[in-house]
Amino acid sequence: MEEKKEVNKVQYKIVKKEVKKALAVAKNNAYEILYQILDSKECEKEVFTLVRDGERRTRNLSSVKCIKN
Repeated sequence: MEEKKEVNKVQYKIVKKEVKKALAVAKNNAYEILYQILDSKECEKEVFTLVRDGERRTRNLSSVKCIKN
C-alpha cells in the first residue's frame, strides 16, 4: 500500500512538472502573438481595449462608501 502511494506521488510530481512546462510554452506563444499584433499600425484599438480591461479588473466594487439619494 505504501509503495503504491510513493509511486503515485512520484508520478504526480513528474506530470506536474510537464504541465508547468507546457503552460509556460503556451503563455509564451500567446504573448508573442499579442506583441506582434501590438507592433502593427492598426493596433490602437487593441491597446485601448487592453488598458480599459485592466482598469476594470482593478476596480474594487465590493466596498461602496456612500450612496447619495
